[in-house]
Amino acid sequence: MPRFDLTTLGEGQLRLCVPAGTRLERADRLDLYVSGTEANVASTLARLGRATGWVSALPDSPLGRRVVREYRIAGVDVSAVRWVEGRLATYYVEYAVPPRSIQVWFDRRDSCFTHLSPDQVDWGYLLDTRLLHLTGITLALPGNPQALVLEAAWRAREAGVPVSYDVNYRARLWPPDEARRVTLPLVAEVDVLCCSLGDAVTVLDVAPGGPETVLRGVAALTRARYVVMSMGGDGLLGWDRVVDEVQHVPAREVVILDRIGAGDAMVAGVLHGILAGDFARGLRYGALSAALSLSTYGDQLIVDEGELERLVDAPVGMIER
Repeated sequence: MPRFDLTTLGEGQLRLCVPAGTRLERADRLDLYVSGTEANVASTLARLGRATGWVSALPDSPLGRRVVREYRIAGVDVSAVRWVEGRLATYYVEYAVPPRSIQVWFDRRDSCFTHLSPDQVDWGYLLDTRLLHLTGITLALPGNPQALVLEAAWRAREAGVPVSYDVNYRARLWPPDEARRVTLPLVAEVDVLCCSLGDAVTVLDVAPGGPETVLRGVAALTRARYVVMSMGGDGLLGWDRVVDEVQHVPAREVVILDRIGAGDAMVAGVLHGILAGDFARGLRYGALSAALSLSTYGDQLIVDEGELERLVDAPVGMIER
């Protein structure tokens, strides 16, 4: 059996944010959270009892150690993280209420991770897994990160390791046409594909239409066994190639406190079900995990397997005594 249920590769960061009603240019203090798109998925799965590992590069500094400590506490194996000289990536969030939108600014250029080269990756570690998870966040970073994602996907195919991929498009990292050119060949070869309805149209160039029509348009672009499409407040659609069946899971009722990280939580929930051999339940885990993330502050979802199982079947608004 492989050492891990899931491994992943990506950048660790700090998120610095101000609450709604405060502008960044006037802020006198910032809330700090540890972040990393791929590591967030690994941390949620680790909290759910899965064995997960993360490959990255971080500065040997208090800030770099802060990132690693957070994910180690969650249960992620961080032994393959490389300690190097350089800077830690950060991003800034300005929360807002209508008519303003939440604004995100990235400061990732020349971070330690962007200089990680393929010959510095322990490929034996990364491929000793039941599932390799990759995302479009890392694919969008120029230079080494993009090469790392593409090589990881190629090596996984050669080794027979299934690949999960989350399109996770960020317009402030790259334009749609470039994203499409790089993403479509990768999407064609993955085993689990996750994307939003908007990303399906913008990045994957699927013709607009009803949600199921768009989902089937995405499925036509890939050999993936499972395709998952998120639709915000309308929930999730999932498609299993073997049975050619589309399933809809409604979004859970939630009071939104923090939107950042909900997509990572959703993906983790779905993958938890897939790893257990139950895609339909995985979709329900995904919808619940997204709601739990939306209702708590920070990028990482803190939930254990017992709580997830209690809530996935629980009536709305229950009181635990």
